[in-house]
Amino acid sequence: MVDGEDEGCAARTTILVVDDHTTFAELLSGALEQELDLRPVGIAGDAESAVALCRALRPDVVVMDHHLAGGSGVAASARILAELPRTRIVMLTGDPAPHVLQAAAEVGVCAFLPKDGSLAALLGTVRAARCGTMVVHPSLLCARAADPGPPAGVPVLTRREMQILRLMAEGHSVGQNARLLSITPNTCRGYVKTILAKLDAHSQLEAVAAASRLGLLPERR
Repeated sequence: MVDGEDEGCAARTTILVVDDHTTFAELLSGALEQELDLRPVGIAGDAESAVALCRALRPDVVVMDHHLAGGSGVAASARILAELPRTRIVMLTGDPAPHVLQAAAEVGVCAFLPKDGSLAALLGTVRAARCGTMVVHPSLLCARAADPGPPAGVPVLTRREMQILRLMAEGHSVGQNARLLSITPNTCRGYVKTILAKLDAHSQLEAVAAASRLGLLPERR
């Protein structure tokens, strides 16, 4: 389902909603339409439709369910980002297992939220996604997969690196982290590079996913 073009809305963030629950998708699309700076452009109910509509509409942001007919949201995201790397994908899930978060981070998903979370949190995340901000909802960081044993080779992070890692997990930008810690943005970027190297990650989201999997981030209660 694709909306018609609306002149004068060029500055609004365009959003494709991907979910196989039609009622949820339509309600979310309706809520997005009420926001002056956001514009839903279509709804896809399965992985193939999501890829096809992204190719045709080139939305700024995709709100993607993890569980889809015809393939997972992670697999659909990988296909979309391979063709449209500037597209930002916000993934929703009721299954916050660390391996799911890790897989999403590895393909380039920029945000990861619980599907039963608040609309306000989703709206804020969609706005932040277009600006390149990485977001992981705190409730997803305490999930633990049933692993056969503890991971080997857990890296050691300094006190300052752990401070920055926790702020990264809360979705703060480098500039915000620098202000909160009273350091320069360049210094903060240096710490981020070190954290990524220690966690063998290529993005902040992937680093947070790896840290959660390794038990480096405290559980939220």
